[in-house]
Amino acid sequence: MDSIVILFITGLLGLFVGMRRQAVLSLSISILGLIFAGIAAYFRGTYISPLASYSGYIPTPSNVIILLCVVSILAVLGGFQRYKQDEEHTGDYLSLLLFSLCGAIILAQPNDMMLFFIGLEILSIPIYVLVGIEKGSATSAEAAVKYFFTGSFASAIILFGIALLYGATGSFQIIEIQSNLAIGIWQSPMAMLGSLFLLAGFVFKIGAVPFHFWGPDVYQGASNAVLMYMSTIVKIAGIYAVLNVFGQIFRDSYFFWIDLIALIIVLSMFYGYITAWKQTSFKRLLAYSSIANAGLMLFALSDILNSNILLFVAAYSFATIPLVVINQLANPTQDAIANWEGIAWKNPLVGVALVIALFSLAGIPPLAGFFGKFSLLLAAVPHLPYAAILALVASVVGVFVYLRLLILALKKPTVQTKQSLSIEQSAVLLLTTLGSLSALYFI
Repeated sequence: MDSIVILFITGLLGLFVGMRRQAVLSLSISILGLIFAGIAAYFRGTYISPLASYSGYIPTPSNVIILLCVVSILAVLGGFQRYKQDEEHTGDYLSLLLFSLCGAIILAQPNDMMLFFIGLEILSIPIYVLVGIEKGSATSAEAAVKYFFTGSFASAIILFGIALLYGATGSFQIIEIQSNLAIGIWQSPMAMLGSLFLLAGFVFKIGAVPFHFWGPDVYQGASNAVLMYMSTIVKIAGIYAVLNVFGQIFRDSYFFWIDLIALIIVLSMFYGYITAWKQTSFKRLLAYSSIANAGLMLFALSDILNSNILLFVAAYSFATIPLVVINQLANPTQDAIANWEGIAWKNPLVGVALVIALFSLAGIPPLAGFFGKFSLLLAAVPHLPYAAILALVASVVGVFVYLRLLILALKKPTVQTKQSLSIEQSAVLLLTTLGSLSALYFI
């Protein structure tokens, strides 16, 4: 709870500081707020919190909050070149990210379903605004409208599912709902329909098949700066919401929904990777890659206690953010994979970070992406053996998707030019590369 308060106060302070139109000052305050929020999470339990008596919120695990803060710092630094172009609103952009992160932390482990819904909306509403920040861009405006309407539709589905669960169990408290369902109430039509509506809403939010259609258009319309945050934080918060809400409430009806989860996983992975193969836009390729990885994340539901989902989402984030930074360098005014040709030769750090990030996404050992996939699939094999085998086949298809991008980036240009990096971009590429290489330390 202390981390949420720190982030909220930092966001408010950032709005006032933003009036001075000093981008570096706004960035410094945002980074300090994120650092202090992470520190508060790390030392939680070693001091008496002034909010300790508040019982409406179950504290999100410290390691999850720290990961969310670290990824947010990387996203803010990576996108700063875009934010500082509009110094009048730099503080606004960064504050919206911090407010959204408050919702992500609440969403990751709620105590009751209404608090969960509030966290979901706090996470989503600032991102609706950020997707449309590209003034004068019809693509950005279209993406914002699509994201708003599809996101609102998903929220309505989730809210309807919550209402059905309340009607079946008479409570919004997650523990009480689970206890009531455990005695056989889940077999009632109202509870079963509620579980299906909740599942549909969750699949919408994380962008898995069959409710994935908003992803490619929204990713393409969003700026690279916003994409760094949206493609990582939303995924992390979304998958933890699935695990802590769906997996906890409906754990006694496991056999009722696990086969449906397996179908969603397989369809998401094959559809995502196969469709990504033919893309000519990097952002759309990343969107279809995220669909495939969203399906892979759902393997954590097969064995919540033994699947190391934290390692996988960390690996995914450390590989995705540097690729978006590099896309920002390759495509300053447009979004075409063709512009990636030879970019690895323009700067040594870009080349190394690109190779490590793509290898990690592809699941090449000994990088973090490999161990993340391995831990998820290993935990899933006893429960979903056929889905795990099909996921391995789909992952092979994914390797070719990333290798296609790698070959293009490593193609030696006829005329070599140097690519300069800002201090923020260099720091992001260096830190994410180290993160992808340090997986063995966290196992």
